[in-house]
Amino acid sequence: MELDSLLNTLETLGRFGNVISTEESLILHNSLLLLQNENHFRKIYFWGRIFGTDRDYYVAYGYVKDALEGKIFYYSKNGVDWGLLPLPTENGKKLTPLCTTKFQGDPAILIDLLLEKDEIAFGKPLKKPEVRKLKEEDRLSATIHFINEEATLIPRGGFFKRPDGVVVENLSFEGLDYLDSIELRPFQHNRRPHYKWNTNLLTREDYNYALDFLDTLDTDVPDGCWVTQTCNGETIAVLESLYWPGYFFYHYIKTPRYGSVYFGHGKRDLDIPFMLHSM
Repeated sequence: MELDSLLNTLETLGRFGNVISTEESLILHNSLLLLQNENHFRKIYFWGRIFGTDRDYYVAYGYVKDALEGKIFYYSKNGVDWGLLPLPTENGKKLTPLCTTKFQGDPAILIDLLLEKDEIAFGKPLKKPEVRKLKEEDRLSATIHFINEEATLIPRGGFFKRPDGVVVENLSFEGLDYLDSIELRPFQHNRRPHYKWNTNLLTREDYNYALDFLDTLDTDVPDGCWVTQTCNGETIAVLESLYWPGYFFYHYIKTPRYGSVYFGHGKRDLDIPFMLHSM
C-alpha cells in the first residue's frame, strides 16, 4: 500500500475487516515519510501488520532504483521507530515453517523448536530428537519472505522492465478493465519470476516482454487458492490469498490505483489443498 493510501484506509481496508484508525494512520504516514527521506527512497510502502501476543509488528519497505528487486524492508513495534529487517537466513527459512506458536513481539527472543527423531531437517533425517533455536527476528524476516514469494502481486502493466533490466513503475498504466479484473491471468506475482521467460511467452498471444516478464497467478497450484471478487458496484476488484489468510489485493477498475496489505499472524494455511479437493 502506497504511503498516500494510508490516509484513506477506511475506504480501502474497511471491507477486509481490518481498519487502521485515523490517529494510527497519521502516525504511520508521518514516520514513513521521515523514513523515506532519510533513506532517499523513490517510494515507500506500508506492507502490513503481523500480530503478536504482546506487540504487533508493523512492516514497510522502500526502494531507490529497482521496484522489483531493490526492496529494503523495515519493521516497527510502535509505528514510529523503524529498524532494518535483516535478510532471511537459510536457518530461518527452514525452521520458520515448523513454528506453530504465535509471534510474541520481541525480536530478540529465542524460540525453542523440538525436532522429532526421523524428521527431515536440513535435507536429512534426524537420528535423535534435537532442539533448535530460532530468533524471532529471523522468523519475522523468513515469514515476510515467504509471503512476498507466494502472495504479493500487481496487475499486468503495473511494472515496466527497461532495456537495461531495471524494473520501474509504469507511469502509463491506466488500469485493467472489468473482464480482466475478474480473471487471474492479468495479475502477476510481485517477485522475481520463477519460470523462464519463454514459459510465460506461451501463455499470451499478445505477449510483451516489457510487461509480461513476471509469473501470472493462473499458474499457481492448486487451482482455487485465490479468491476473486468485485465490490462497491463492481468498481473495485479484490483478490484474497487462501494460503496466507490476511493478505488482500485491491484494484480500482479502469484506474491506475491498486495496492495490497497483509494483516495476520504470519501462518500459512497448509489445509487449503485438502479443503479444495473435498469441495
